[in-house]
Amino acid sequence: MEKLKQDYPAYKILLTFFSPSGYEIRKDYNQADWVFYLPMDSPSHAKKFYDITSPSIVFFIKYEFWNYYLQEASKRNIPLMLVSGTFRKSQPFFQWYGSFHRNMLLCFTHLFVQTATDKTLLAQIGFQSNVTICGDTRFDRVLTIAQQFEPIPLIEHFIGNAKVIVAGSTWTEDDEELNHFANNHPEIRFIIAPHDIDETRIQECLTLYKHAVLFSEIVENFSTSGINTLLDKNVLIIDNIGMLSKLYYYSTISFIGGGFGDDGVHNVLEAAVYNKPLLFGPVYEKYSEAVDLIEQQGAVSVENALELEKELNQLLNNKDWYQTMAVNAGNYVQSKTGATQILMSFIQENRLLTN
Repeated sequence: MEKLKQDYPAYKILLTFFSPSGYEIRKDYNQADWVFYLPMDSPSHAKKFYDITSPSIVFFIKYEFWNYYLQEASKRNIPLMLVSGTFRKSQPFFQWYGSFHRNMLLCFTHLFVQTATDKTLLAQIGFQSNVTICGDTRFDRVLTIAQQFEPIPLIEHFIGNAKVIVAGSTWTEDDEELNHFANNHPEIRFIIAPHDIDETRIQECLTLYKHAVLFSEIVENFSTSGINTLLDKNVLIIDNIGMLSKLYYYSTISFIGGGFGDDGVHNVLEAAVYNKPLLFGPVYEKYSEAVDLIEQQGAVSVENALELEKELNQLLNNKDWYQTMAVNAGNYVQSKTGATQILMSFIQENRLLTN
């Protein structure tokens, strides 16, 4: 989006979300001209949506497939792109009963997919000429965020010269695996950023972590003379949304939440871009970047609290192994950048937008 804004400034950008988890983080995003929820997928909603917005081009991201919005865009001959598409053989597209889903794919002008496996799967059901291996634009995005990093004085005051473990997008199951180590290592600083920040969840974190303080609390008490409330605290609970991608910069080791729950591990790239070793729970198979990082020794998956503590101790005490994992994580992100330029070149070469 930012590249589109830069290269085609005459166009306005409408960004939509279907779920609150994305909308709440980006509702004030200054690179989009409008940010709204996408209305429920139905024939009448799709027709009205396109009547109102009259888009020049439409992008659907990764695995967003909304039948009536796709069909209506196709009827109106609006250029329609799938960006960073990712597919698995178990999906309905590739089953005998999957004609409904295959018809959705027919609506796209072009399918930009992440891997050769994605392209092979699509070729098996007749999609070849309009499929390009592009990679994932998120690699470009996290690299840009890292390059634009600005220090956070309150965080630096909290961590001092201590080693730091940042646990991002954690759920209850993640914190229950990590809290024993945090409670028994007062010399290490822990920054915990829960996936949800409602009052019940924040209180749960304060209960699990025995020596914790809220970020909002140190904001209220921060002064040039210091923060007295931090004297006996080694855990900082982040009770706001939007800081996480910067917090990983300060980590010695990054722990990515979600891997101990049913849905799986959250975004590993935000941490890997800073050349930091990653740890997460056992549920990660659906996320190719997590699989890749393990294969390339930039991340380790653990089954329980005992394994987590073992891996943390090894990374904290074995400098060579730490350095190996750190370099591997950063190199992986660097090697996967470039998807944005492939997309922009396609748009330019096919004159889908004009200056």
